Amino acid sequence: MTSYATSAIAQDVAGEEDVEKISITGSRILAPGVESSSPIFSLDSEQIGYLQQPEFERIIRSLPATIPADGGNVNNGTAGAATIDLRGLGAQRNLVLLNGKRMVPFNFNGQVDTANIPTALIDRIDVVTGGASAVYGSDAISGAVNVILKNDFQGIALDLNHSQSGDSDGDQDNMSLTIGANFDEDKGNAVLSISWMDRDSVLLGDRSLGLFGINSNSGSGYQEFLNGDVATPPPAGCGGPSVVDITGSGSTTAIPTRFELIGTGVNGQFREDGTIGPNCSLFNFNPFNYYQTPAQRYGATALANYEVNEHLEFYSSFNFTNTTVVQQVAPSGTFGSSFDLPLYNPLIGDQALAFILDGANGAVADGTLVDGGSWTDANNNGVVDTEDSLNVRLRRRTLELGERSERYDSELWQINAGVRGLFFGDWDYDFSYQYGEANRTTVRDGYTNLGNIQNALDTRDGVTCAVGGTCVPIDLFGGFGTITDAAAAYSKAIALQQQKYEQEIISLVLTGPVDIIELPTAGAPLAMSFGYEHRVETGILEPDECLKETPASCQGGAGGNLLPIKGGFKVDEFYFEGILPLLDGMAFAESMDLEFGFRSSDFDTIGTADSWKFGFNWRPVDSLLLRVMTQRANRAPNVGEIASPVTSGLDNAVIDPCSVANAGNIDATLTQLCISTGMTAAQVGVIPDIISGQINTFNGSSPTNPPGPEEADTFTAGFVWTPDFDWANDFTFSVDYYDIDISGIIGNFSAQEILDSCYINGDTAECAKINRVGGDLTGSAAGVNQFTTNLKYLRAEGIEIGFNFNLDLEDMGNLSFSGNINKYLTQESQSSETVPVLDCKGYYGTSCDPLSDLRWIQRTTWQYEDITVSLLWRHINSVDVEPGERSLRFEAFRSIDSYDYFDLFASYNVTEYATVTAGVDNLFDKEPPVLGNDIGDTSSNSGNTFPSNYDVLGRIYKVGLKFKF
Repeated sequence: MTSYATSAIAQDVAGEEDVEKISITGSRILAPGVESSSPIFSLDSEQIGYLQQPEFERIIRSLPATIPADGGNVNNGTAGAATIDLRGLGAQRNLVLLNGKRMVPFNFNGQVDTANIPTALIDRIDVVTGGASAVYGSDAISGAVNVILKNDFQGIALDLNHSQSGDSDGDQDNMSLTIGANFDEDKGNAVLSISWMDRDSVLLGDRSLGLFGINSNSGSGYQEFLNGDVATPPPAGCGGPSVVDITGSGSTTAIPTRFELIGTGVNGQFREDGTIGPNCSLFNFNPFNYYQTPAQRYGATALANYEVNEHLEFYSSFNFTNTTVVQQVAPSGTFGSSFDLPLYNPLIGDQALAFILDGANGAVADGTLVDGGSWTDANNNGVVDTEDSLNVRLRRRTLELGERSERYDSELWQINAGVRGLFFGDWDYDFSYQYGEANRTTVRDGYTNLGNIQNALDTRDGVTCAVGGTCVPIDLFGGFGTITDAAAAYSKAIALQQQKYEQEIISLVLTGPVDIIELPTAGAPLAMSFGYEHRVETGILEPDECLKETPASCQGGAGGNLLPIKGGFKVDEFYFEGILPLLDGMAFAESMDLEFGFRSSDFDTIGTADSWKFGFNWRPVDSLLLRVMTQRANRAPNVGEIASPVTSGLDNAVIDPCSVANAGNIDATLTQLCISTGMTAAQVGVIPDIISGQINTFNGSSPTNPPGPEEADTFTAGFVWTPDFDWANDFTFSVDYYDIDISGIIGNFSAQEILDSCYINGDTAECAKINRVGGDLTGSAAGVNQFTTNLKYLRAEGIEIGFNFNLDLEDMGNLSFSGNINKYLTQESQSSETVPVLDCKGYYGTSCDPLSDLRWIQRTTWQYEDITVSLLWRHINSVDVEPGERSLRFEAFRSIDSYDYFDLFASYNVTEYATVTAGVDNLFDKEPPVLGNDIGDTSSNSGNTFPSNYDVLGRIYKVGLKFKF
């Protein structure tokens, strides 16, 4: 009797206790037993630990729902950051949250540098699919990544990790120290975590795949790679460092200098002795680039909370990170820049001068060279002679100036402080203030100062320049070594730019039950959340005078100029959410909840943008959850999209249809279109093609037609099955369908779309965007206009599957299995009605980074006493080159087979306080696909492969030591 009474009393007391309120990613509602109506994929701290990876971006990159964005394997095109791209919809279209709060972006494009996330403090990572703007506001179109930190840590933890490739390079070291404790009779908790990371570089030249360029179209260099040969050297007299034969692959900006008289067919290449002959060499730019960029990072994160009583709890967090990333590419040069070359320059050899004069006068005779065009007839005698000047291209690699590099020094700090608790009945409040600031200094070194080179070409004695001052004449009319140290010092440019981005947010959230609204069929009332958020974001970019120069900056080969940016926006937002229980504890309805929400956002730039959500989850039986969610999400133009002045840059393109590369396909109609864009009839089919798959562009915000917001309609539907099996524990199986359809996407037409719209479709409006100089598109003042605008649509549709279960092996421990599978059904976009739909599902190329239609990860883990062994299987399905580019590409480069990687992890608890870990990534040393350097955009296609998509460093060995007290 006594035993029974005690039990009964205990049950009564428990019934009177408050049930813990929880919130989930994708909702701000605090309520008991909340279940998500949107798909959420989670990684817990244990699974993250198996990866032995201190970089958050690389953790997320392995998930099937993502494709690589910026990170440590991006070199030429990196912003020195680590970003996330969910569903291939762009890094600016997902939100990255820290404990449910926005992180401050590192740049004007609203992108978050995930290098600022303290990996040592992560409790779990939630990835929610579908629009989440009704909950989190603008930018949450493809979904949100919410990083939940350990805010109740107690003790001391020290983690030491080291990794190295099987080639004994690419070392990465990481150390983190975390200290936490409760205080004042457990009313409060404080945690401090500090970390340091150092990542060594790996050059393309450190791997046989990256030793020399392979041409994606002709296949030049491919057989040499297969044979293990070195690149074919050029003929005698046409050599120099990293110079290869013209039959190979490389840059036409070479050593010795290439010469071209603009608008004519007169061209050739200098020899080391200063003479000119036919083109004889290319420059192998590959070995200077990075497969893995070097980086250093240190940071500190502090968390604290203190509960005065149930009505008042203080909480705060502070995060600081200092990051340095260095990007390096091949030495600079004059590239496609044009120069006025005075023919009285004595550094031009006699044979070369005769070649130039003969060719120029022949061009005068055939009408391709006219006075006032590429020729200045200084003495008005109608003949090109040594007193005249010609507008020419001198394509010369300036190795004497050293490699080009960009050093990104970034500091980010963010503070969040708030109070929360009960304020009336069962209603909770949460009032917070957060401020974040990202500061970055970028130093560019090794570039050519094109203005100074122009000055240095104007000399009559080879010793002094016509402009006087500190100018030193430069000899570009030969091979390596003709540029003296003094000339290099005058012609070299080091440029500096500083960037600052600020974010300030004030928010108030009220959440609780509406007791008067409770259905008789439900077991709980309507739960609501009401909120207000005020957000201010501002950005400033200050380039030095060197970078401001137009039409091209002093940074020759950097892709154009930069101008100051100063802009921002303010937004006031009101929102509400609700979860209404419909059924509870009934036949075929263990539970059924209706979920809804609405947010109205008032921007001072674009006006009002509304978002909403509506969905439900239904549990017909305890082991099955069905869920459906439809949402309207939005993305307002970021600072860069509304405040950028017009500057020059580079974009990828396949071909100039009016160039010699397309001469065999030019008919009368195309000829007239070419002429309409600034060519003479004699130049059509004669002028050179674009260089290295890149074309000059003019980018910026349109002052007369600024972009409006993006709108996305997203739909998800699926189920979660959690049956009880005798043979398995914790069995979970989920299948979710998603459809994310974005209209009015903010962007710009690609350079190739503009060229094709003009020369294939005959669209005169697109023809007006093409700017030719001397007939061609390779000069610094030539290119296409790419102003920011609203394009038609972008869509991703697919199915995601997840599973998890474990087996009790009794005396042999425990064996667990988990997996995540993503299958794309659609991944496409269209810029306008007149532009073809771009289908990227299962393709790669100039417009599509490799996007496999099927990816999965599967982990098998065995735990026995103090031993843990875990194997991760990463699968990437085969992809094909974009159909429109297939005929252009070398046959062996038209597809990539399926890839399977296996990563092994093991740990052993040496003592209660110490654990040793070891691992091997890419266990079977799978080589990356060989594709050449011209088959994708510059950021993703480098070193003859896609280094962010496929493991390029080979087998990686990892060791670690963990102490916890």
